[in-house]
Amino acid sequence: MRGVTKHNGGMLSSAVGRFRLLALAEAVSWAGLLIGMFFKYVVVGNEIGVKVFGPVHGAIFVGYVLVTLMLAHRWDRKTLVLGLVASIPPFGTVVFERWANRTGRLAETGVQTADD
Repeated sequence: MRGVTKHNGGMLSSAVGRFRLLALAEAVSWAGLLIGMFFKYVVVGNEIGVKVFGPVHGAIFVGYVLVTLMLAHRWDRKTLVLGLVASIPPFGTVVFERWANRTGRLAETGVQTADD
């Protein structure tokens, strides 16, 4: 249990870690909002899902945009714009995060490995 707490603290201590967390959270909140909209407009006409997930998604969306802007100094303009645009379509933040990680745009600077 101690290792999990330490890992989460480490993740939140860097802009890259916060970006990764918020990219995933933004996608999950999108899913919740889409499910809420499905129930509201298709199944039962009850808007509780939208009332719950709408504000949650909105707050996470703003957090994602802010943490993306915090990484602007690491990226060229094209990457920054792609990161911001990724917040619009559902699950785009996860696709962008995976791409940015694969292309080295999310590499932690100054991180020591076990070999160091």
